Amino acid sequence: MSVHGFRRTATGRIVLRVDVVEKGLLSTLLEQLAEFVTPEGADDEDPLVRLVGLDPDAERPEDPALARLFPDAYLDDAESAAQFRRFTERSLREAKLAHAATALETLRRSGEKVTLSADEATAWLGALNDVRLALGTRLGVTEEGVAELAALPDDDPRAATFHVYDWLTFLQESLVRAVMP
Repeated sequence: MSVHGFRRTATGRIVLRVDVVEKGLLSTLLEQLAEFVTPEGADDEDPLVRLVGLDPDAERPEDPALARLFPDAYLDDAESAAQFRRFTERSLREAKLAHAATALETLRRSGEKVTLSADEATAWLGALNDVRLALGTRLGVTEEGVAELAALPDDDPRAATFHVYDWLTFLQESLVRAVMP
């Protein structure tokens, strides 16, 4: 895995060097993210509903990873949380899809050197965060439990996923540093 992460060049460009394996892994994760956040039946919906941006059928996801990506806005008021979700979830899903699509497009147009504009870097930050949140939820990552997960033996089925999570954390941190003035 890349030990350099994202960096800002002397000319101000943001660059990530990736090998074939890293590029493939990032592409797969971003494709899975896009599929994960796409609402079921999105192709069959009423065009007017799509135009207005409402999602009258939006409900709190049962999947813990989706619930982490689309949390309730009001923890103490289920009715307000449901109403807020109907008005906002569609645009949140579209933003997450756009971030994943932008990151995928930059990977596909690049060789081993991925160069990002400021807008693309912002999309990468969102996409990396979303993938990390989903993986972290699946792993049960907590502040207290990170050290325990980091110490998993290699034969534990969660170990490889945690290593990917840890690498994504490193990439996200390096990108944050690169975009800061």
